[in-house]
Amino acid sequence: MPSYQVPAFLAELLHARSPSGYEGEAQAVFDRHVKPAADTYAQDALGNRLATLNPPGDPVLMLAGHMDELGLIITYVNKDGFIYFDTIGGHDRTVISGRRVIIQTANGPVKGVTGKRAIHLMDEADRKKVPEIHEIWMDIGARSKKEALERVAIGDVATYDHELELIHGSIGTARAFDNKVGAYIVGETLIRLAREKKKLAARVVSVATAQEEIGVRGATTSAYAVNPHIAVAVDVGHATDHPDCDNRKYGETKLSGGPIICRGANINPKVFDRLLKAAKKLKIPYQLEADPRPTGTDARAIQMGRGGVATGLISVPLRYMHTPSEVVDLEDVERCVQLLVEFAKGLEPGDYAHW
Repeated sequence: MPSYQVPAFLAELLHARSPSGYEGEAQAVFDRHVKPAADTYAQDALGNRLATLNPPGDPVLMLAGHMDELGLIITYVNKDGFIYFDTIGGHDRTVISGRRVIIQTANGPVKGVTGKRAIHLMDEADRKKVPEIHEIWMDIGARSKKEALERVAIGDVATYDHELELIHGSIGTARAFDNKVGAYIVGETLIRLAREKKKLAARVVSVATAQEEIGVRGATTSAYAVNPHIAVAVDVGHATDHPDCDNRKYGETKLSGGPIICRGANINPKVFDRLLKAAKKLKIPYQLEADPRPTGTDARAIQMGRGGVATGLISVPLRYMHTPSEVVDLEDVERCVQLLVEFAKGLEPGDYAHW
């Protein structure tokens, strides 16, 4: 079988290291690929990237995918040069130790590992415990505090040293599919709409948002700035097709099953209907999820922007969220791009999805 070709834009975003508040590498990738296709392009004080196509258009459609990821931030170095940290975003403490990491410093990347006391040196009670964050450290091979601080600084951040790898066909694993795929999807949608040269009714603003993992902060400010009539947030959602996942609790969504389209209080029903209509028109597979409350995505901030925004949410099915080896089918990513292109082209002047 021919090997699957990962789009360069997506591969570069996945390689970029961009914990919340330190999104510089992802910003540079988005700038390089999306800015040339946009009619106007802006950055803001929080680090969001806002690319606009067809500025005179009506309605205003905002597409949002966050470009930040989980990370670790250096808080203390002890006398022997071992580095202590806090977490950026929601980590599973059981998978932090024993990882190779890359620390971003003013003088370039520094490699290290996360360590804790070996199992041989624990008593039976300790072996059953999940270590607290202060019981795990980073080891960069330094022999003293002075040597360590010559190489790193308090406030430097680290990410797991786990890169994109295809494991079978279009199914890949990476440390930060959440949510580099969302940033890619909204950027690629604008690129394709620009390439079509077809008259759009809508003004399309694709936003790579910052700081989603610590409270949808970039979406909050960018929604105010864009002031859209309609918005679609793009994130990852749980594929619940793996062992030890109770569908009675978490619904039924599958890897390779197509975009997950959300319904619930966070979702405008007309936007949902139009996303569904677009998927059916394209004859692409899709899945449904129900969420009775504000979702854990940028959609919850955007919906409440200014006087309220008609908001939708689509998600890429993903296994093992917030671990160093998340799993996605890249065909699902491509289907999300196709869905948003079709959705944007279907909007008409004065169509604000009020109900």
